[in-house]
Amino acid sequence: MRLMGLPNILRYPEATVVRDATRILIQFRGPYGEQTMSVPLKYVGGDEETAELRLLAQLQQIGYKVTRGE
Repeated sequence: MRLMGLPNILRYPEATVVRDATRILIQFRGPYGEQTMSVPLKYVGGDEETAELRLLAQLQQIGYKVTRGE
């Protein structure tokens, strides 16, 4: 998955990733509040859990403090 348009890491340093039946939600939090991004699963291709785990790893590599939501 190619990550583009993410919020500024200094303003929103925490990210929670949640996957449901149709999408992956990424909720960014920080001193400036919250921002949410939604990615339809039809765009991630392949195994959905693998895509979710890869996204978590990519966000962490960028520098976000990442958690996996339920």
